[in-house]
Amino acid sequence: MGCRLERADHRGTGGLGALIARHLVTGHGVRRLLLTSRRGEEAPGALELRAELTGLGAEVAIARCDVADRDQLAALLARHEVSAVVHSAGVVDNGLLTTLSPEQVERVLRPKVDAAWNLHELTEGTDLSAFVLFSSTAGLMVGGGQANYAAANAFLDALATHRRASGLPAVSMAWGLWSDAGGLSSQMAASDVERMNRMGLPPLPPAQGLELFDAALNSPDALIVPMGLDVAAVRARTDGVPPLLGGLVRGASRRTARAGSDPAASAERPWRDRLAPLPEAERDRVLLELVLTNAATVLGHTSAESLPAERAFQEMGFDSLAAVELRNLLGAATGLSLPVTLVFDQPAPATLAAYLKAELVPGPTELARSMVAEVDRLEAALAALPDLDGAHARVTARLEALMRTWHDTHGRPNEAGQPRDFGTATDEELFAKIDNELGVQ
Repeated sequence: MGCRLERADHRGTGGLGALIARHLVTGHGVRRLLLTSRRGEEAPGALELRAELTGLGAEVAIARCDVADRDQLAALLARHEVSAVVHSAGVVDNGLLTTLSPEQVERVLRPKVDAAWNLHELTEGTDLSAFVLFSSTAGLMVGGGQANYAAANAFLDALATHRRASGLPAVSMAWGLWSDAGGLSSQMAASDVERMNRMGLPPLPPAQGLELFDAALNSPDALIVPMGLDVAAVRARTDGVPPLLGGLVRGASRRTARAGSDPAASAERPWRDRLAPLPEAERDRVLLELVLTNAATVLGHTSAESLPAERAFQEMGFDSLAAVELRNLLGAATGLSLPVTLVFDQPAPATLAAYLKAELVPGPTELARSMVAEVDRLEAALAALPDLDGAHARVTARLEALMRTWHDTHGRPNEAGQPRDFGTATDEELFAKIDNELGVQ
């Protein structure tokens, strides 16, 4: 059996690639391996890995080849016969869809999409026993802030499905994060790993990952999702349970709000109601505290004391993944539908708090619309009121008292400079007056 193993992070013989190569030899009895990377034998750890695998009884060839280059791959396959393919390439260059440059898209898609398609076409007429693609959960549910990476992995999932439909062997394994396996996981900061834990998607220990690899190889499905799942953490997520996990997490509660200093109060009372009676300065304080508290959570800090209100999020260490998580947390807390570019559009906690205030605290126009809506409801209720004994007089007296109060506090002189006589005004004139006072067109 021949098997090729490829990674595009310039370490095709290190990290996860080396882990899988060892497992193919020790767990599957593979005796011929073709390992490729752009640097070939010059890649760190390549010669040591070959010596180790050779000592285990395998014949190992290490080739310098960019699999995304069709001509290079065709020349390699002309020299080496393979009977199985394991494609584990992966490069990340995170960013939101609207902020990605063409270079970022090309850099991430090339080692996954181009390389996988080249492997598909150049081995299509070969009697392969396996065609394994290493995909990622980023293409399914955790790709916020990784638009290019999510797209690349979704392509691998689709390619596996296409091959199965064509009668060809294929399985796409949409992996979660691995722990202590090197490669992309080794490039993640501690705050990134903590974020995955909060999402209920903890890293897989290598031994468990290899067990899932074996199970996925024998699956009849084209797409398998081997990942760790912390059910309690998923159920407790403040941004809600992802739809794809809804069937796995029983009894998941609805979204709960993460407040600044008083989460319980925030969960019980909408933020609009909490802010309405507060003085202006207090509104500013509690909203800034809300932003800073959640920013600290995203960054893995125990408190928000070290986060200056005027310091840019990017200077604090926010990347696109952290920005998306903060946006999700604030959206869940406030009930607002916030743009995915929120943290980039409002680049510091103080400006973000001001943005939330503008969305949560109604201005004059919003108040006017709300008041007119209340008057409309009153009009409908009056029209539906039955002709009961004494009701007409009581309602009329209450309305007249209300109109006098309205006139005293909001009335304006008419064109002649004299107070308008509402006693003889029609309903249409009364509501037109209210609209005019409120500035409603």
